[in-house]
Amino acid sequence: MIDLTNDTALNSAMERICSKIGDMGLKYYIETYGCQMNEHDSEKIAGMLVKCGYTKADSKQDADFILFNTCCVREHAELRTFGNVGFIKELKQLNPRLILGVCGCMMQQKDVADKLYKRFPFVDLIFGTHELKNFPFMLEKVLDNERIINISEMNGEVIEGLPVERTPGFSTFVNIMYGCNNFCTYCIVPYVRGRERSRRAEDVVNEVREVVALGYKEVTLLGQNVNSYYSDGVNFPKLLEMVNSVPGLTRLRFMTSHPKDLSDELIEAMAKLDKVGKHIHLPVQSGSDEILRRMNRRYTASQYLELVSKLRSKVKDVEITTDIIVGFPGETEEDFEATCDIVRKVGYSNAYTFAYSPREGTIAAKMPDQIAQEVKKQRLNKLNAVLAETIPCGNKKYIGFEGDILIEGVDHRAEPLLFGKLSNFKMVYVQGDEKLIGTMVHVKVDGLRFNSLFGHITD
Repeated sequence: MIDLTNDTALNSAMERICSKIGDMGLKYYIETYGCQMNEHDSEKIAGMLVKCGYTKADSKQDADFILFNTCCVREHAELRTFGNVGFIKELKQLNPRLILGVCGCMMQQKDVADKLYKRFPFVDLIFGTHELKNFPFMLEKVLDNERIINISEMNGEVIEGLPVERTPGFSTFVNIMYGCNNFCTYCIVPYVRGRERSRRAEDVVNEVREVVALGYKEVTLLGQNVNSYYSDGVNFPKLLEMVNSVPGLTRLRFMTSHPKDLSDELIEAMAKLDKVGKHIHLPVQSGSDEILRRMNRRYTASQYLELVSKLRSKVKDVEITTDIIVGFPGETEEDFEATCDIVRKVGYSNAYTFAYSPREGTIAAKMPDQIAQEVKKQRLNKLNAVLAETIPCGNKKYIGFEGDILIEGVDHRAEPLLFGKLSNFKMVYVQGDEKLIGTMVHVKVDGLRFNSLFGHITD
C-alpha cells in the first residue's frame, strides 16, 4: 500500500504545474469508456488536474487538455478509440496549446498503445492502468514539450491519497479492491488490471465517511469481484457491516459479485444490514455447464440456481441482475437453449447481453469452434426476446407494493416525472417536485412503465 496523501514530490509537481499555467484559464475534458472502475479512475485524474490549476470544460471544443480513458472489454473498442483520437487532430490545429492524452485498459496492452503512438503523432501522452499515481509528473513533461508513453507491466499497488473530483450528485463510487484473479477465458481484465489487491478496511470506511460529509447519500463499493475482498482479517461481509454503520449514509450498494465466491455469510449480511441494497449483480454468463467450464467460471448451472434460491429465501424482495454471453466458442444450440432456460428459471430484473467477441491475449480467442457472426446475432436476438417476456412478468408482482425510493432525477421525455430506485434497484417513476431530487420518499406502485414501475408518493 502506498499512501500519497502527503507525498511531497507529487504535491510539488502539481504546484509547479499550477504555477506554470498561472492564470491562463486552462480547461480539461475527460471522455470515459467502460466500467465504473474507469469512471472512478477518471475522477482521480480530474482531481489531480484541478490541483494542477485546470477547470472542467463543457465540451472537447472548449478544452486545452483532452483525455480518453479507454476500455478494451467491448467489441470494436479499438476502432472507436482510434476514430475518436483521429477527430482531435483538427481541434489541435485550431488550438496549438491543446494536449491530447489516452489512458486506461486498452493502453495497458502495449502493442495497441505502441500502434496508437505511431499512428497519431499528435497524441502527447499515453499511459496504462498502473500509472495513475504518476500522472502529474507525466503532464509536467508534456507541458515542457515532451511526448510520453508510459506502460508498466507490474500488477500495481494499492494507492491511497490521490485527489478525487467526484461527479456531482447524491451517489458516488468507492473502490475496495483492484484487479482480478479469476482469469475467465474470455476476459482481458486480469491482464490489464493486474492481480487482486484489497484496500485496508479502515481506508475504505474513512473514504465513505468523507463522501458522506460531502453530501453523498448512496455509495457503491467497487471491485472486479467484491466477494473475494480480504484485508487484515476483514472479509467482504465484515466490510459491509463496517460501512453500514457510517452515520449519514443512506444506501450501500456493491458490484460485481462472482457466483463462485458468493458465501452464506454475505447473503446473511445482505439480509440483516439495513442500508445494504437488496439487489445483487450476479453474472451467470451461460446456462450450459460445458460452456461455463470452457469459460473457466468454476460453478455449474445447478450451483448458480442454488445461490439464487438461497438469496430469495433469505433476502426479502431481493432482485438479481446479470451478464450473459452468447456465441462463445463451441456453443451448440443445446448450450444456447440451456442459457434461455436459466433466464426463465431465475427471472432476472435486468440483464446485459453480449455476443461473444474475441479479445487478443485471452485463451478463448484461440479456441477452436468459433461461432459465425450471423449465428451469434440470431442467438442474441432470441435471448433478448426471452428477456423481453420474463422481465415484465417479474414486474407485475410490484403492483400495490410500497417502499422507499431515493429520487435520482427527472425524466423529461414526456410528462416530467421524478425517478428513483427501491432498495432492490427497481426503478419507479412518480409525479413530484424537482426539489425532492436526492431525498428518500415513500411510494406506492400503481402500475408498469416499460421495464420499470409507476407509482405515487404517499408521504
